[in-house]
Amino acid sequence: MVSMSEEDFENAVGDALDGVPPELMRLLDNVVFLVEEEPAEPDADLLGLYEGTPLTERDSGWAAGSLPDRITLYRGPLSRMCADREELIDEIAVTVVHEIAHHFGIDDATLHDLGWG
Repeated sequence: MVSMSEEDFENAVGDALDGVPPELMRLLDNVVFLVEEEPAEPDADLLGLYEGTPLTERDSGWAAGSLPDRITLYRGPLSRMCADREELIDEIAVTVVHEIAHHFGIDDATLHDLGWG
């Protein structure tokens, strides 16, 4: 387990977002990024979660009154699975990319096949 303050963790998430190519970030539509300590039960080991409507499933009426999609990273499970700070920073970056990919309609099986599982 790695000990990292809430502020350092949020900064690491910000750094991971800064590492996403700008042309990809410009394609995100109505998305908010959040950090929470723990996921809801029974998903205690969940590292991140995309909640929303992927771009591939939106129709012309989607935007009328829609709340932002949410990408949440969970500090507890990410910290517990990593042996050191460098591994945690890398895993945060992988989780950010993984959840952004869900926004673009890419499923878990495909992400695992591509090495972003």
